[in-house]
Amino acid sequence: MPANLYLGLISGTSADGIDAALVEFDGPAGAGTLTARLVFGRTYPWQPALRAQLVELGQQSAQVSLDAVAELDVRIGLAFADAALQALADSGVAAADVAAIGSHGQTLRHRPEARPGDGAAPYTLQLGDPNTIAERTGIRTVADFRRRDVAAGGHGAPLLPALHAALLQSTAEDRAVLNLGGIANLTLLPRAAASDQGEVRGFDTGPANGLMDAWCLRHRGEAFDRDGAFAAAGQVDDALLARLRAEPWFALPPPKSTGRDQFHLGWVESQLRGTEAPQDVQATLLALSAHTVADALRATQPATARVIACGGGVHNRALMAALADALPGCVVESSAAHGLDPDAVEAMGFAWLARQTLHGLPGNLPSVSGAKGPRVLGGIYPA
Repeated sequence: MPANLYLGLISGTSADGIDAALVEFDGPAGAGTLTARLVFGRTYPWQPALRAQLVELGQQSAQVSLDAVAELDVRIGLAFADAALQALADSGVAAADVAAIGSHGQTLRHRPEARPGDGAAPYTLQLGDPNTIAERTGIRTVADFRRRDVAAGGHGAPLLPALHAALLQSTAEDRAVLNLGGIANLTLLPRAAASDQGEVRGFDTGPANGLMDAWCLRHRGEAFDRDGAFAAAGQVDDALLARLRAEPWFALPPPKSTGRDQFHLGWVESQLRGTEAPQDVQATLLALSAHTVADALRATQPATARVIACGGGVHNRALMAALADALPGCVVESSAAHGLDPDAVEAMGFAWLARQTLHGLPGNLPSVSGAKGPRVLGGIYPA
């Protein structure tokens, strides 16, 4: 196997599983364009009790002891290591053939903006001990990608626009890459040949699947709304949608990022009147995701001709239809149309970030995160 084979691991905001992607990269590190071939990709489920704990801790009101956080860091690391080993076994790839693992971990809190009023420092917290991963797998591990960008004054997110640009930027049209995870984020890709179109930019737009998943779990006992069927059974509550869209965060200009600790069920419940049918709330949450993406795109790159979607939300046919309705005149399609498995793109990104780090190359884009400059991200944990 080639020395440019990397394994990316991530559990996203929804904590619906650990995504693993074995990726072979062609082309010199740091090149403006590259080829990334997905050798193997799969999502490995969390143990139910551990996932329930992660979802609970992602809520703003959750309280946990320092001992519990330290133990959870190791438990998540063990789960990531097990996912890596299972991916190697399932793909038939030997650990010795993998240059490095790029592990994102599990985000528990994301507060990248200082709050002068209470004297708090900006921070972001991902758990999943990389020492445990390196020890258990015997593979060099690169992890803790976000905190250096935050230390440099950035948001630590999104981290994949540079990869999106290398893989998907066009000379013919303005494009956007839309990641539909628990949170939605956009990468804006102006036509590559039009230097006056501005830099590549990216930012979070608000909730994608996270609120819908949590509401579905509460009212249907299911971890996600398969094909958007729960939402399709309801009607959008226009008054509720207006109250949700009035959240001040949506009006903030980029760079910006958010997480489950901001957009959680407590936030939704604060806007309910108590008489809404559960299916109508679900339909409204789906509409919120679609409208906030469309609002953000119109405000930042109105000439976008094509939206290339990835992440779990691609499989929600009702959400994809709502996005297409909210963006008339714009093609909305899965990244599969461009040869990229929508379920693997984010994990592929952390394989790429590990490669960047090992070559001493920046992984962030200051035009995206707001950092003071390009930075090499993450720490390296030898096997």
